[in-house]
Amino acid sequence: MKLELIGHNEKYALEQSLLTLFPGERPVYGEIGPDDARRASVTMTEEADRVRFVTVLCYDGKTGRCAYEYPLSGDDYAREGQRRHALGLSFFGAAREALGVSPPWGSLTGVRPTKVALALLREGGREHAERELAETYAVTPERRRLVLEAAEADLRAAASLAPNDISLYAGIPFCPTRCAYCSFVAQSVEKTLALVEPYLDALCAEIAEAGETARQCGLRVKSFYMGGGTPTTLTAPQLDRLLTALEAAFDFAGLAELTVEAGRPDTIAPDKLAALRAHNVTRLSVNPQSMNDAVLAAIGRRHTSGDIRRAMAQVAEAGFAHVNMDLIAGLPEDTPESFERSLDECLALGADNITVHTLSLKKGSRITLSRSAPEARLPDAEAVAKMLDYANAALRKNGYAPYYLYRQKYMSGSFENVGWALPGTESLYNICIMEELHGILSLGAGGSTKMVGRAPSGDAVIRRAFNAKYPREYIERPEKWRANLAAFAGFYAPKAE
Repeated sequence: MKLELIGHNEKYALEQSLLTLFPGERPVYGEIGPDDARRASVTMTEEADRVRFVTVLCYDGKTGRCAYEYPLSGDDYAREGQRRHALGLSFFGAAREALGVSPPWGSLTGVRPTKVALALLREGGREHAERELAETYAVTPERRRLVLEAAEADLRAAASLAPNDISLYAGIPFCPTRCAYCSFVAQSVEKTLALVEPYLDALCAEIAEAGETARQCGLRVKSFYMGGGTPTTLTAPQLDRLLTALEAAFDFAGLAELTVEAGRPDTIAPDKLAALRAHNVTRLSVNPQSMNDAVLAAIGRRHTSGDIRRAMAQVAEAGFAHVNMDLIAGLPEDTPESFERSLDECLALGADNITVHTLSLKKGSRITLSRSAPEARLPDAEAVAKMLDYANAALRKNGYAPYYLYRQKYMSGSFENVGWALPGTESLYNICIMEELHGILSLGAGGSTKMVGRAPSGDAVIRRAFNAKYPREYIERPEKWRANLAAFAGFYAPKAE
């Protein structure tokens, strides 16, 4: 789409709106003319403490226009956010008028719509938030309900945290094979087996120093999450070694939950489950993504739905307190009918947490890189909507409630990922990382440490530090994670009175 910016250069906010409302379009900037069949001019004027955006949008012969004015207040950072908010609502209004349709999340383009809902709840309560989401942001009734329930779960989680609480993450960037939709930092063990032991050596060294840093800063680990990749790619002795190192380095006395991803059922075995239970793992995540064998083959998984059933039986016998299962709506070869069967089977298998993702076409995934392959045969947005509508209704009927959600770029139908849980079984870590309730100390390759605090003014302060991305680089460059731990210590060091 040809875009002309007049009086401003707010490309980022404009591109976010464009991506949400016109998923197939890419921005081309410059002066527009009548021959540009798909075009939009976005004009900003600002006087005193008010900003005004006017968007005129033409799309294949249909035209929409929307003016939106918004008050400005606070520092430069706050005002920048207010300008982007006004631009988004102006562009959304013009697009909705031209297209005659509105996406499920209305004008909300960010990855964390819960933040908007939380601000509205704090501003004026549930009724006020409901009204603003409907009238200002044009969010559909089902999505309003989802985001407000997730926001209320966030408030409950925040009330359970102490000022010195943090969460801890350890990354195991190895998988049996790489899934077609995956763009995470994960190496196939088939190709990188020789790296696993050196990687564990490096990770245990970082764990030891990180534990000392947390003690010096007076921090308490409230939740722990081991993710990947697929942590259960490790052998039982390797899992035992890693968890022993963590217990030696950190005080887990106040730990509310200890989660390990066992995402691939072809990595689950009784000896590994016994090792995890011996270290008091309270929550296991088994992620089938689908219970349809044709879909599993299309995404590059080397296991069947029968393997998932076997793994879940072993997990049940091992006696973990909580079990999560993940499904993805919109996978290649899937249909609404087969997705419904997958969800019904996850319910029957007894998981108390079920996360329903929507496929996101990430730039580094095999699906995106080879769209002509069989794996590129993807359900359309209407089919994905049917999958999600069924999931929402079925999960609510069975007593589950949404407790966290987020959105991603390039997501099928511009929908969402939602974590559902039976009452009292919510994952604290999932809420904390999504809603930035406190710091997350991330260890291992690709680790993204998040430091969360408050400025003297009371405003939230968030800093990030990133470990080396790939296992070999992580092994060879310990100075990178040491610098990140120093930054973490500087952020959380006890302040002199």
